[in-house]
Formats: sequence, C-alpha cells, structure tokens
Amino acid sequence: MRVGSFVLAAQFPGQGEGEALHRAVRSAEVAEEAGLDTVWLAEHHFVPYGTCPSAVTLAALLLGRTRRIRVGTAVSVLPTTHPVTLGEQAALLHHTSDGRFTLGVGRGGPWVDLEVFGAGLEAYEKGFPESLDVLVRWLRDASVAADGERFRFREVPVVPRPSEALTEAAGPELVVACTSPASVRLAAERGLPMLLGMHVGDEEKAEMVALWRQHARACGRPAEEILDASHVSAGVCQIADRRVDAAETLMKAMPGWLKQGLEAHVTVDGRTRRMRDPLAYTELLCGLHPVGTPRLCADRLAATSERTGISRFALLVEGSGDLAATEENVRRLGSEVLPQLV
Repeated sequence: MRVGSFVLAAQFPGQGEGEALHRAVRSAEVAEEAGLDTVWLAEHHFVPYGTCPSAVTLAALLLGRTRRIRVGTAVSVLPTTHPVTLGEQAALLHHTSDGRFTLGVGRGGPWVDLEVFGAGLEAYEKGFPESLDVLVRWLRDASVAADGERFRFREVPVVPRPSEALTEAAGPELVVACTSPASVRLAAERGLPMLLGMHVGDEEKAEMVALWRQHARACGRPAEEILDASHVSAGVCQIADRRVDAAETLMKAMPGWLKQGLEAHVTVDGRTRRMRDPLAYTELLCGLHPVGTPRLCADRLAATSERTGISRFALLVEGSGDLAATEENVRRLGSEVLPQLV
C-alpha cells in the first residue's frame, strides 16, 4: 500500500495566502521525513479553496527540496493549458528528478478560469479528450503533429523526450481525475489509471474501478495492464488519540474554509450552481475516511483497499488549518499508521 498526502494549500479564514503556501511546502517536506510515498498537489485559480495556481511549478520546487518522495499533480487542469506545454514541463521534471514526478490531469470545472486563459467553455465541455490525446502522444512518441478541432500544428520533435528508446527509460506516469462514467471510459480506453475524489465512498469507487476494467477489456487493453492499473483514492486523514478529538478538529476548522472557498468559485457563463453544505460535507468526509486513532485510520485504509482494489491513497492532512498540527498529523501518519499497513 502506498500512502501519500494531498496538498491543497487551503487558505483558512483569517489566514494570508503566504501562510497557506508555506504550510503546503512544509507539510510536503515533513511527508518525506515521515516516510510517505507521494505528495499530491492541487491547482486552483482565484479562490481561497486552494492558493496554488500551478501544481507543476510547486512540484518543481518540492522535487528540488526532496530526495526520495514522489511528487504528483492532483490535478493540472488540462482545458486551461496547452497539452504540449504541460507535456514539456512533465518531461523536464521527469528527467531532472530521476523519475519521481507523476502528472495528474483533470477536466476542471466551468469556472471563470476558462475566460481568463482564453480557453472558452468549449474546451471544458468538449475539448478534454482531444487535449488528453495530444498530451498522451507527447509523453510517448518521438514527434507529434495535431489536426484536431482545437489543436492544429505541423509535426515537431519532442524535446526532451519523456521516454527514451535507447535507454528504455519510461516516461512520467500519467493519471486522470475521474468523476463520471464518461471520464472513467476515457481513462480506460487509454490505459490510464484514475484519481478518484474524496467526495465518494468505497462502494462508488469500487463501481468506478469495475467500470474502468470493463471498458479497458472492451477496447482490447492488455490483461496485464488492466490487472496492474494503479488507481489513486483521495481522502482526508486526521489522527488523534480519540476519534472524537480527530473529528472535532476537522469540524471546527473545515466548514469555515469550505464555505469561504467554495463560495468564491465563479462560473464562466453565469450558470447557477448548488454549493455543498460545508458542515454536512465535513461530517461526510469524517465518516468516509481515516479520521480517528492510528488503529482506526489503518483499519479504514485497509478496508478501502480491500473493497475497491485501490492501493494508493492521497490524503488531505491539512484539515486543521494549523501548521504545527498539520506537521504532527503527517508525522503520526508516518510513524503510527503506516507500520500497521505492512
């Protein structure tokens, strides 16, 4: 089982953006010290829900500050960037980190980001498959050309090549955030592992894994590839000597952050949207994920792995909003939970 942290760089009420980013960087450094497998970095624009606007940029910083731990994006929003740009950045980080970088991509939402970056609503509603295919080819081929609806360019060499045939070095791992049957099928047909969100429980994640396998078999993906697919489950982790104390920590801090952060999202076309109730959502997360004693957290992770077949986890550890508490939470995850999962 491979357990990592999920870093949002969340800005809690009363905090500055610099404080949120400092906590994000420090928690990643502590994650390596604590023996975690991966640090997963989120990306958001114009909202305090997450103050990191470029997951690949923060990944570069953290790869330079660490020596062992993997660093992944969860996710880089593909509709608001050019897939070749992202592919070049991924290749650069892959080579300069000795293969410790994972590129996670997602469709994002219908936010004002699409207007600011000039992508338009079409890129979100219809353009994700085309962008993903250009990116996949950039990470696998020696040269790439495009003749699609959104991207059209002559054949150009891939420099640096993420995968070098002469050395048989594999390129960076690519995972896709999946929230719907359509996105599950998209990932499966390309043989790409999924990143599944923290808002759904074990039953729904198990169904999505089963659907991924179904689509992968139907389009002729190799049996070994299907069996070895390493999907990632996002969740929340808060550790205390009593479960009630762990839950109380999150119930005190997270609703204020969720309310402030979610309310700040602005749609690109003025469509109305229904925001989750912050208190109810926090309660849901406490019930779904490893929140409690070290033993309870280990049992919760083991149960999720058994029920879903997923063995990789990206756990939000900054739910307290406090730097010292976050560092302690990460250290306890490494020293008191991970040994029970061996």
